[in-house]
Amino acid sequence: MKIGVCIKQVPAKDSPLAIAGDGAWIREADIGFETNEPDGFALEEALRLKEKHGGEVVAISMGPERAKQTIKEALAKGAERGIHISDPDFYKLDPLTSARSLAAAIQGENFDLILTGLQSDDQGFGQTGVLLAELLGRPHATIIMAIEVTGERMKLKRELEAGWFQWVELPLPAVITIQSGINKPRYATLKGIMAAKKKEIATVERSSLGVPDARTQQVERIYVPQKTKKTEFITGSPKEAAAKLIEKLRHEARVL
Repeated sequence: MKIGVCIKQVPAKDSPLAIAGDGAWIREADIGFETNEPDGFALEEALRLKEKHGGEVVAISMGPERAKQTIKEALAKGAERGIHISDPDFYKLDPLTSARSLAAAIQGENFDLILTGLQSDDQGFGQTGVLLAELLGRPHATIIMAIEVTGERMKLKRELEAGWFQWVELPLPAVITIQSGINKPRYATLKGIMAAKKKEIATVERSSLGVPDARTQQVERIYVPQKTKKTEFITGSPKEAAAKLIEKLRHEARVL
């Protein structure tokens, strides 16, 4: 199987985040970055499928030069090669433009299967994988918790709400988004780290792909919510207090 895995580099969870002056993104200086956690599970699942069925795993990441580190980590864990879609301002892209860029960069690869994490830890739209499938004209399924490949078809376990699951079947080639917890991601071995230095990372400038920056979604402002605390006592008889409470829930809190 030829498997492509989309992995995103995101700010590390323990990084002290500060908002940039224009309010459109965070200040990236002096903070660490790491592989998006759901994408790490997608990579592990791709490696397990390769070990079971043979083939190769290709790690794909979009971002500035630092995003190559995410690809190198994937190569150290067992991916055969990487594709870096270079764009220093990729954080400005909406999910559709991101998916269009990914589709344009990998259109000649003819992957049997493309895996992505369910969503990113930074922006969390959860749309890019599904949009990529549509752009490539591939069947897709989301929130996958188990994969069984038999010949040219897959049996997939989807996580639903309230502890329910659903089994679906898809033909190959396909695109699926992986839920965190599907497996236990491996650590890179010293041998794998040394081998990764000799593996290929092809760089493609996103500006060369001919994808227009016609965004359908745009982040207007990122901000830290202000912490406020207000306590109000409602007086009167139980009937009067209940009426006042309903009035406030309906017109002030707007939850009714």
